[in-house]
Formats: sequence, structure tokens, C-alpha cells
Amino acid sequence: MQDKEKMLAAHFDSPGGPENLYVKEVMKPHPREGEVLMKVSASALNRADLLQRRGKYPPPKGASDILGLEAAGIVAGFGPGCKKEWKICDPVMALLSGGGQAEYVTVPEGHLIPVPNDMTLVQAAAIPEAWLTAFQLLHFVGEVQSGETVLIHAGASGVGTAAVQLARLEGAIPIVTAGTQEKLQMAAKLGAAAGFNYKEEDFSEKVLEFTHGSGVGVILDCIGGSYWEKNISCLSTDGRWVVYGLLTGGEIHGDLLSGLLFKRGSLLTSLLRSREKEYKEQLVKAFTDRVLPHFSRNASPHLQPVIDSIYPLHEIGEAHKLMEENKNVGKVIIEMPSSS
Repeated sequence: MQDKEKMLAAHFDSPGGPENLYVKEVMKPHPREGEVLMKVSASALNRADLLQRRGKYPPPKGASDILGLEAAGIVAGFGPGCKKEWKICDPVMALLSGGGQAEYVTVPEGHLIPVPNDMTLVQAAAIPEAWLTAFQLLHFVGEVQSGETVLIHAGASGVGTAAVQLARLEGAIPIVTAGTQEKLQMAAKLGAAAGFNYKEEDFSEKVLEFTHGSGVGVILDCIGGSYWEKNISCLSTDGRWVVYGLLTGGEIHGDLLSGLLFKRGSLLTSLLRSREKEYKEQLVKAFTDRVLPHFSRNASPHLQPVIDSIYPLHEIGEAHKLMEENKNVGKVIIEMPSSS
């Protein structure tokens, strides 16, 4: 029998490839001041997990070094000083700085989100990091307005599929880039007004055609350096280019600033993981108030997390491999052992 003070968690001994991952028995965390203990049913992969596994994205100071930036499960305990807004066994999902790919995780009370009644915990695990990131990028950073066109790179990713739906919810017009027809079709099904295969066509030319030469008001960019010229080309006057990832690196060769200045464009950057606890609480509250009701089955418009695949914890290496090869459309879920 497993020691009650221990739990199973995703682990790697040294940075490297997916083959370095395995399941290890580790000490169960104890909630500190203002924290809730969550018994995890499922977590989901994010690019940050892949970077951390490679040794390129360490967790913030004080955060768990276990992988996992989001999870869903049930409330299992309380630390001192909690407001007790939750009850034991309440179904919840959580935004995390780490620790989600384990049987238990501790969470600041204000970072918990209730799971809608008609949603499973596996579905809920696909929401926190991706949807809160997309919500933050569109509203807190990019300040998207109704009627604006938003260009969303990696439109079939977890953040991309969320951003398409959130842009529509705001009355904006989402358009996307992706690398396969299947991914473009998924984005269209979710509400993308147009989609462009970056492997087969110049997306900046297509965006300018779609917008009749005016360009897009907001760009959500997780690609980075290799897209800079095309991004500036299709950015509207006074547009906001929001960088939240650097999949192709951050190096730029050329006159970036002149192009931005000519457009009166704003270059904005954002990371969510390292944000202060209070900022995340504000973000979670705004999301819970404005967006969460739309996940209910009878809501109109109805929002839905997109799940590509579900892997048991002991196959986490295979899950990382799938995401690393860019094969997923939507979120890759990691399910905890049912015996836990």
C-alpha cells in the first residue's frame, strides 16, 4: 500500500528528452497559509512543461518543481487562514505555478475555479492555463475591442482554440495560422473567420487580403523571431502585437523598430506563470465572472475546451513526445491513476 504521506508524480532526474520522464513516489505537499490541498484527477500539458523538462524554464521561486501548470480535481484539505469558500470534495480546477502532474497539489485559495455541473474533471483540466492565458492576452494585455480583427498564431493549440472562442465572445473577428488543414478546419469549426497554412502560403499577404489592406488590430504570437517581418506587415495602424512565446527563438535580424514606429504599433509581451499571486487572483475572478458561465451546456454562446488526447500518468513521456512533434489539436490531458 502507498504511504498516505506520499504520492505519485511525474519526474525527471536530469534535463533532456521525453524518455527522461518517469513516475516517482514523492512526499505529498501540505497546504501553507491561505492554500487549499487538491486531490488531482487530471492535468494538462503546456509548452512550459516541455521547456522545463529540457532545463530551459525553471519554476518560479517557491513553486513546486513538479511539472504541471493546471489541474482539476476535488478539494481535499485546507491550510491555515483559508476563507473556507470551498468545501471538502468540491470539484475545482486551478491555475498553478507548478505541481499539477501529481496526485495532490497545493493551490492559493484565490486561484481555484469551480467546475461547471455538466463538465467532467478531465474536460475541466483543459481549461485553466490555456483559457486564462488567452483571456489575459486578449483583455488584460491586448485590450481587444468588439469589431477588431485578431490574428492568432498556432490557432489549433490549447491557447489558440481558447483565443478563437474568446475573441468571438467579445465580438471580435478571429483569424488563425496553423500548419495542417486539419488544424485549420478545427479553428474554423470553433469560429475562426479565416485560416492560413503558414507552410504553404504567405500568411501576411492573406491577412492583408482578408482585411482589405487595413491589417489586424491584435496579433497573439507564440512563435517569435521568424515571424517578425510578416507580423509587422499585417499589423494595422495602432495595432498591438502581443508576444507570449518564442517557439522559433527570439533573435531578430532587421529593422524591427522602424516598422513598428511607422505603424504606431505596440509590441507587448506577457508571461503568466511568473505573475504575482494578486494578479492571478484578479485574472481568475474576472474569468470566473465573465467567461465561466459560457461553459455550461445551455449557455449561448457556448464555449468548449478542445481535447486532443488523454494519457495516463505512467505514459507521460509519450504525451510529451506528441506535443513536441506538434501533432496535437487542442489539449493533451494527463490522467491520474484511478486508485488515487
